[in-house]
Amino acid sequence: MIKEIFFVWWFFAPAGVANVAAFFSGKAPFLKKYSYPADFNISLRGKRILGDNKTIRGFIFGVLGAIAIVYLQIFLYRNIPLLRSILPINYNSIDPIIFGALAGFGALFGDSVKSFFKRLVGVAPGKSWFPFDQADYIIGGILFTSLYIRLSNAEYIILFFVWFLIHP
Repeated sequence: MIKEIFFVWWFFAPAGVANVAAFFSGKAPFLKKYSYPADFNISLRGKRILGDNKTIRGFIFGVLGAIAIVYLQIFLYRNIPLLRSILPINYNSIDPIIFGALAGFGALFGDSVKSFFKRLVGVAPGKSWFPFDQADYIIGGILFTSLYIRLSNAEYIILFFVWFLIHP
């Protein structure tokens, strides 16, 4: 079971990093001037669809962060024989741009879909909305990465619970 937990942590790390990179890109004061809302200021029933916290800058940094992690994973996979022996996927055959972009965009897309519904039901920006705040990026990341690499149902279940518990 330890091997499976390590694998799903490893496999989904690009999506997890995308989620964090997008968040921190909003905290960097020198990047504020490059902020543009991901919802293009579109409103529904008088409320912004996603709000001010979802930006194009966040999507860009999130996807770039995910791609960087996949490049690092491939480097480590090629240079650490133990990883090659325990990971069920051959990382030499993964395109880091495609997989990183899918993982990063998927995680942020899932977060944005949750934000849309969060606004609809009146939850304030930045206010916790358990369990959706923990599951959103995982579901989005799974949906998008499965377009490129398909895991077993058991691996997806383990992935969901591992990353759900990591999130807080």
